[in-house]
Amino acid sequence: MQNTVHFILQGKGGIGKTLVSTILAQWMKTRVSDTVRCYDTDQENTTFSRYRAMNVKHVPVMTDARTIDPKRFDALMVDLLESDGNCVIDNGANTFSPLMAYLIENDAFALLEESGRHVYIHTIVGGGDTLHDTASGFVSTAQSTSAPIILWQNEHFGLLQTPSGKLFAESSTFHDFSARVRGQVRLALRNSDTFGADIKKMNTARMTLDEVLASDKFNVMEKQRIKTVYRDIFDQLDTVQW
Repeated sequence: MQNTVHFILQGKGGIGKTLVSTILAQWMKTRVSDTVRCYDTDQENTTFSRYRAMNVKHVPVMTDARTIDPKRFDALMVDLLESDGNCVIDNGANTFSPLMAYLIENDAFALLEESGRHVYIHTIVGGGDTLHDTASGFVSTAQSTSAPIILWQNEHFGLLQTPSGKLFAESSTFHDFSARVRGQVRLALRNSDTFGADIKKMNTARMTLDEVLASDKFNVMEKQRIKTVYRDIFDQLDTVQW
């Protein structure tokens, strides 16, 4: 797994894009290569760039007038193309549409592939009340590019179940693009008073798994639960057809 570029794309805010970015980058650093280049294009909620251990580069793509500057997207592309290695790009809801428009208009995915980069699109579908909007985002993203897709199923908001009772992965919406899906990762709903509180504490502190395990701010059971969550997700990422 070399020279890969991973875009985290979903138009709905608050669905877990930064969480996916941080987990993916940590998995790559543990399983693939010690060096992972991380980028944060979110203009307003620069959460990913606050994880100091990941050395995330913030790429502000909006001007002071709150308009999109395509030349700043150019700078991101140049950065991706000039250096070898694996890259993770977190994208905010406010820049989703402009980034997709830029990537399509400039045929950026093809340029990356022609330059020896393997592109993957990571998109998140949430359960409960978020299912309709995030499923629409999944379709929009899949229709916009031919790049392979990694589907993250976030159960934090509830099960990914359609009004007819079908799971999202059994629905016609998913079936229409299933051939493009290289892998699925389930962010399982766990006890919010234990697992949920521990992960929240970790994310609020902007800490990586390694930092948590070395910290005296987490007790032994908190560390054990966080390790359990990460081990589950890492094992799922190991099965993806990269």
